[in-house]
Amino acid sequence: MVEVAPLSELVLEKEAALRRWLAQQPKVVVAYSGGVDSAYLAKVAHGVLGDRALAVTGRSPSLLELELEEARALAEVIGIQHRIVDTHELDRPGYVENDVGRCYHCKTELFDVTALVAGELLGAVVVDGFNADDLSDYRPGHRAAAEHQVAHPLAEVGLQKAEIRALSKALGLPTWQKPQLACLSSRLPYGMTVTPERLSRVGAVEVALRGLGFFDLRARLVKDNEDLVRIELGEDELSRLMDPTVRSQVVAAGRAAGFRFVTVDLEGFRSGRLNEGLVQLKRRN
Repeated sequence: MVEVAPLSELVLEKEAALRRWLAQQPKVVVAYSGGVDSAYLAKVAHGVLGDRALAVTGRSPSLLELELEEARALAEVIGIQHRIVDTHELDRPGYVENDVGRCYHCKTELFDVTALVAGELLGAVVVDGFNADDLSDYRPGHRAAAEHQVAHPLAEVGLQKAEIRALSKALGLPTWQKPQLACLSSRLPYGMTVTPERLSRVGAVEVALRGLGFFDLRARLVKDNEDLVRIELGEDELSRLMDPTVRSQVVAAGRAAGFRFVTVDLEGFRSGRLNEGLVQLKRRN
């Protein structure tokens, strides 16, 4: 299901470098979603800094309630101090309009909030789970991080996603095998207005499909057709749809969320799919 790197000496040295980096910080505030990267960073930060590390999670309609509860529970297991704060990206026109810079507005809201929290802890540095693999994708949120002086220790020491999974497994974190996640707004094509209702509908489909045992998945909306949801599944999961019972359950999940038509993308799921059109557009121009 997931790519896990061998736990080589090089990988262990990267983790040692991460620990050294954290040890040099007086305090850190971890932008913590409960995903693979931020959970690993929170775990290591707590191990190095103890009560000088704080995890902060933004609560909004763009985050599944299920994910919020899992993040809360994992922070408790890790032992790190955890604060949940409400974010209001849906009050930002640039986010709601959903152009190619939407992620910038989302991260600006998040880092505005984390900066306020860090300001309460004199000398605290805000860190996030940006890793070395993220450098190869279109990430407008990276600009927001730079504007807020957010540090990216995982990327700085060269840790890649597969390596973070391996180290997470060694640390006993259940997130080592967690699927790749992203803000629910990434399920809407650029140019489609972000609304709580649309986020809720795609979120409901994804929760239902996870309940059916699907791992890598996205439920995406299609421009100019509110009746249709396009589902992406992992390459090794598409074959499950050959079972009529499973197929009918998938359709039922879409219908329950208010969609008349439930389609499946035969190319399957892959991270960064939303941005592929941007690359093609640049090539044409």
